[in-house]
Amino acid sequence: MSKQLKPVAPITPIVLGKMGSTYGIRGWLRVFSSTENAESIFDYQPWFIQQAGQWQLVELEDWKRHSQDLIIKVKGIDDRDAANLLTNCEIVVDSEQLPPLEGDDYYWKDLMGCQVITTSGYELGKVIDMMETGSNDVMVVRANLKDAFGMKERLIPFLHGQVIKKVDLAAKVIEAEWDPGF
Repeated sequence: MSKQLKPVAPITPIVLGKMGSTYGIRGWLRVFSSTENAESIFDYQPWFIQQAGQWQLVELEDWKRHSQDLIIKVKGIDDRDAANLLTNCEIVVDSEQLPPLEGDDYYWKDLMGCQVITTSGYELGKVIDMMETGSNDVMVVRANLKDAFGMKERLIPFLHGQVIKKVDLAAKVIEAEWDPGF
């Protein structure tokens, strides 16, 4: 008899979504996906949630699209009350499961904390968040405390080649052609 390997807790956790409100009385839950294509969240298994400071494995029994929502059935959760305990839990996987990207594509998680400097060497600050605007992604950059232009935050479009000239993930530095006064 062979032993099944039990999935281990994520070493480099990344949030891919969140469990929403219950759906029906048989233990189904709505799911909110942070992946570019909502259904892609199901490509990354196993899922983990954190409860009381401990990682818990989440095994899916089934999932389906219902109207505009994605809904899931978690193994062992068979009623509304049990499912309700999972509401608002973040869905986490190990970031090692994400496929490698090519060329000028980057995962937002890799850009967080990068220092942004202008092509002339002025330090604009650090990336603290990313936003999707529809036409392009935008970096939210927290300015340094003693910013010469009195800025607290800058919104800089992540347009590779136009605004973004160089990304060095190893050094955690992004070089941008950007006016520090803007």
